[in-house]
Amino acid sequence: MEAVQSSKTTDIVYIGVFAVLIAICSWISIPAVVPFTLQTFGVFMAVQTLGGKRGTMAVLIYILLGAAGVPVFAGFSGGIGVLLGSTGGYIIGFVFSALVMWLVQNMFGHKIIVSIISMLLGLLVCYAFGTVWFMVIYARGGNEASLLTVLGWCVIPFIIPDLIKIALAYLVSGRIKKAINIY
Repeated sequence: MEAVQSSKTTDIVYIGVFAVLIAICSWISIPAVVPFTLQTFGVFMAVQTLGGKRGTMAVLIYILLGAAGVPVFAGFSGGIGVLLGSTGGYIIGFVFSALVMWLVQNMFGHKIIVSIISMLLGLLVCYAFGTVWFMVIYARGGNEASLLTVLGWCVIPFIIPDLIKIALAYLVSGRIKKAINIY
């Protein structure tokens, strides 16, 4: 019984640590229409290091903290208004990204190619969810923009940095897993 409790306690600690890591990554920001942050790196790290279930839980905790008003989002912001704003879809998309990564790795294992593909698919899901959300919110404000225009604002500038984040997340998470013997 004690080993099971210790395992649950350890899981809770790791989930909390990675929720905080995602928050810290969100504070490292370069302003733009959609800010350049390291949030996606934090999401990739959480799922790669903790696995799908615990990684997704860390992402959910991060979003719930932000929704409750804790300033964990980019620009030290928080609150439901951020989630309902034009960039909120990308934040909510982190959950779907984590779920896709979990699903792919659950189905096909944790080999390097599977991990990289899972992160790429997760990123595409986040881009898709966030872009659709952005377009809806932008249109509600009485503005119009084509899909290509929105992709130019919200996706294309982020592709190279996000690919770098994927590579770094894979490398760093592997070292962390070995150091703390997480699997």
